[in-house]
Amino acid sequence: MKEIAVADLTVLNYAFGVPDVSGVYKVIPEDFIVEEQIAFELSGEGEHLWCWVEKSGENTDWVLQQLAKWAGVSPAKVNVAGQKDRHAVTRQWFSIHLAGRENPCIKAFNVANVQVLKVIRHQRKLQTGGLSGNRFTLTIRNIRGGENFIGVLQQRLESLKADGVPNYFGEQRFGLYGRNIKQGLKLLAGELPKVKRNQKSLYLSALRSWMFNVLLSQRIEQGNWNQLLLGDVLQLQGSNKWFLEDGSSDLKTRVMQLDLHPTGALYGKGTLPTQQEALAIEKGVAEPFSDWISGLDQYGVQQGRRALRVLPIDLTWQWMMENEAVMPVEEALTTAFKRLNMDEAWKACPVLQLSFTLRSGSYATMVLRELLLAQDYQTLLKKTVK
Repeated sequence: MKEIAVADLTVLNYAFGVPDVSGVYKVIPEDFIVEEQIAFELSGEGEHLWCWVEKSGENTDWVLQQLAKWAGVSPAKVNVAGQKDRHAVTRQWFSIHLAGRENPCIKAFNVANVQVLKVIRHQRKLQTGGLSGNRFTLTIRNIRGGENFIGVLQQRLESLKADGVPNYFGEQRFGLYGRNIKQGLKLLAGELPKVKRNQKSLYLSALRSWMFNVLLSQRIEQGNWNQLLLGDVLQLQGSNKWFLEDGSSDLKTRVMQLDLHPTGALYGKGTLPTQQEALAIEKGVAEPFSDWISGLDQYGVQQGRRALRVLPIDLTWQWMMENEAVMPVEEALTTAFKRLNMDEAWKACPVLQLSFTLRSGSYATMVLRELLLAQDYQTLLKKTVK
């Protein structure tokens, strides 16, 4: 239980085996580009001003506060679908409630590393999680490995594109060194008498997210994370709706064709909807976490389901030529690698750029995890400084 409590992702199984190729990402913000996607058209009229914002090297909450100042409203009037990486270039939507007020002037928004690219009115505010997905463009540098490691990566990329990847929750959900898990356990033990609502939600979510990861890891170990089991609950590709496997003859084929995905429990209040084989696995995983689940029940956290598999949609990749990979950001890259006490050997290593779309709630870092031993530059830097 000690290993579980610190949310150590290294104990989780890999679908395609432990990679033997390594690389570094997020060396500079431009190496991690994220663009939000919504599945509906904005009307052009209404009380809410939606702002399409690009930020680089800044966190979402801070940008939200700057937008509130610009619009002359309380930060409570500004909504965002979700947090985006600080060490990245991200394009995301914010909505500002401006009932009966004129739009603020875009030219008056003068904040370093942040741009308001466009604004448009809409009748409703942006809801938390109100995205259809995110488009990622990731650049991986200093790639190293054994013999023919480029060929090995090519094969893995083809596998990810054809078969999808385990839909693990990423490190961000659990906080630095698993802090959100630790805080969640303190919350269940009554050791956090004063905690804000959003923090409470974050901590409780981290607990059941880790239990889901353990469940998914077990199904990978058993070789059935992407196969139909008796009593599985299934989710249609691109949908949040799920249904119980009913013995229909075509379900196994539809799972193999990626039209349907087996789901895993997001444990909480209520009865598990799975049956037979799938239910036996979920009960087995739940047993050592009985205190966690009881605590979630007491807080009224309802059970949910999450697909065990996610597809990187429109996955493309390219090996970047030396000049493309370094120029015009050579100075920034050189400075960054020097901070890791590295010479310029990284310049001779291959550079890979990936682009793909994930549905909302899935993690690009978990796609990278199946591809190679992806090292976050910011984490490496902290270790170097220590």
